[in-house]
Amino acid sequence: MSPISIPLQSAGGGPLAIAGTFASFAVFLSITAHIAARNVLGDVPVRNAFLVGPVPAAISILIATFAENDPVLFGGLFVALALDGVAIAYVYGESRKLSAYITLIHFVVSVILGTILFGIWALATSAPG
Repeated sequence: MSPISIPLQSAGGGPLAIAGTFASFAVFLSITAHIAARNVLGDVPVRNAFLVGPVPAAISILIATFAENDPVLFGGLFVALALDGVAIAYVYGESRKLSAYITLIHFVVSVILGTILFGIWALATSAPG
């Protein structure tokens, strides 16, 4: 009898690769959270952002791994954004309205920086010999 295989097990990289993916995504989201909070609140400690980043990273990885269809993926995006806002409100101690604004800026900065980094990576890997 063969063991039950879940999507994370069939990724081919093993637990270390999964942990590395989560850690790198959490660090990326922590950096963009710090950029967003600093943009809105001014001078804030960077350690606060490292409490915010892992929350949407964990939700995003879990939803992307186990989602069966596109509506679940988009629902996961909204859950990740909502929990990102809750984490920002808790860590920075701001009102819901200001936390929602910081969350929006965090989303925008993450998309822009992610697009730029992916574009640089795609150009670098497609360069001729």
